[in-house]
Amino acid sequence: MTTHILAIDDSRTIRSLLTMALEGAGFAVTTAVDGVDGVNKFREKHADLVITDVNMPNKDGFGVIEDIRSSDTNRGVPVLVLTTESGAALKERARKAGATGWIVKPFDDESLISVIRRLTGA
Repeated sequence: MTTHILAIDDSRTIRSLLTMALEGAGFAVTTAVDGVDGVNKFREKHADLVITDVNMPNKDGFGVIEDIRSSDTNRGVPVLVLTTESGAALKERARKAGATGWIVKPFDDESLISVIRRLTGA
């Protein structure tokens, strides 16, 4: 069974880079253009892992994490934050919201895929 990843980022370039890297590694990828779109797509398609940016229009990454974690059935879904931000306070906020990990852009394809395989068992 193919591991399904939801990538949420308002940057078309980042969505394209993630899609190319993850599909090339054998994952199925759904993308979302902002936090609201991301939460809606998560509810529609349920992903095995979510990658979300922090700074996005309509709903930020913290809101995305909180919405996903608001359901007990989603507590085991890994959520990675992929952002240009690296402040300790933001990382702590994401951790408290329920983020599984924090990766700073630009990302390295192999490292990202390695983290995803470790978290999903894929």
